[in-house]
Amino acid sequence: MIGKVPVPSGFRVVKVADVTQLGDVLAFTLVSADAAPLPRWEAGAHVDLMLDDGLIRQYSLCGDPMDSDRYQLAVLLDPQSRGGSRVVHDRVRTGAILRIGPPRNLFPLDPRARCSILIGGGIGITPLIAMAYELQRAGQDFTLHYISRDPVFAEFLTRAPFVKSLVVHHRGKTDAPRFDPISALGDHDRETHVYCCGPLSLMNAVTDAGKTLGYADDVLHQEAFSAQPVIGGDAFTVLAARSDVRVIVGDSESVATALKRAGVSVHLNCEQGICGTCVATVIEGEPDHRDEYLTSEERADQIVLCCSRSKTPLLVLDL
Repeated sequence: MIGKVPVPSGFRVVKVADVTQLGDVLAFTLVSADAAPLPRWEAGAHVDLMLDDGLIRQYSLCGDPMDSDRYQLAVLLDPQSRGGSRVVHDRVRTGAILRIGPPRNLFPLDPRARCSILIGGGIGITPLIAMAYELQRAGQDFTLHYISRDPVFAEFLTRAPFVKSLVVHHRGKTDAPRFDPISALGDHDRETHVYCCGPLSLMNAVTDAGKTLGYADDVLHQEAFSAQPVIGGDAFTVLAARSDVRVIVGDSESVATALKRAGVSVHLNCEQGICGTCVATVIEGEPDHRDEYLTSEERADQIVLCCSRSKTPLLVLDL
C-alpha cells in the first residue's frame, strides 16, 4: 500500500540510484530495492511509474537494454502537467523508493528491417536511444535524428558508441536548417523501417513524407505520448451488460465519460489512453480505437474507455 492506495499486481519496489537535471528534463536511474533482479527488456519498452496517491504514468526506458541491473528514465517537466511530471520533478531524489510495473513494449524494433531511420522530437528521443544501442550492437545500418529546440541529450549522445549514426537538429539556433523528413527518408530504399516518436506534428510530417516517397504503411512506426483526440464522429449507444445500463455517448465525449455520467464505475488514471487502467472487454460492436496502449491482437476484443469511441451504433461491454 502507498498510504491507503493499493499497489497494482505485478508492481515492484525500486530505488533511485542517481538523478541528473538536464534543463527541463529530469534523468534518473532505478535499481532493484531487494535481491530480485530487474526484468529484462527490449528497446522501445516503457514502465508504469507509481507516484503519490496511486497516480500512475508511463515513461520510456532510455538506457542500454543490455544493462540489466538498472533502468534509466527521463521525464520532461510539462507546463500542462496534470500531476505526473510535476510530481516526478518534485519528489524523485537519490535514495527515494518508488514502485514500477514490468516493462511493456508497444514500440518494438521490427526484425525484418535491414536499415532503420530513428526520428525523435524533444523528449520523444528517449525510446530511440535504446533502439540505437540495440541496432549498434546488431551491426545494423541506421541513422538517429534528434530534433529539439533545447537538445539536452546531445552531450550524452555524442559520447555514445553510435555517435557516427547521430544527427542533431538544433532548432533553437536561428541559422539551423529545419528538419526535412523528405530528405531524411529520401536517401534510403523503401525496405528501410522508420521509427518516430515526439510531437504529433512531427509524426504526421514523417508519415506524410513516407507515403509520398512510397514507403509501405507497415514500415512506418510511431509512438505517441497521448491518445488521439476524443472528438469526432457520430453519437452511439453503449450497453454495460453486467450493470444493465444503456447510455448515449455524444460526439465529443469518451465512453468512460458517458458511463460515469450514467453511474457505471470506471477506474481511470492517465486519461490519455496510455496506461491501460480503464481497459474493458468488448462483447459486441466495433470500437474506434484511439489509444496508445493496446496491441493489435488485444484490440480484437478490448477497448480503452478513456479515449476510444465506436464505429458501430451499439457497443456492448462486459461491465
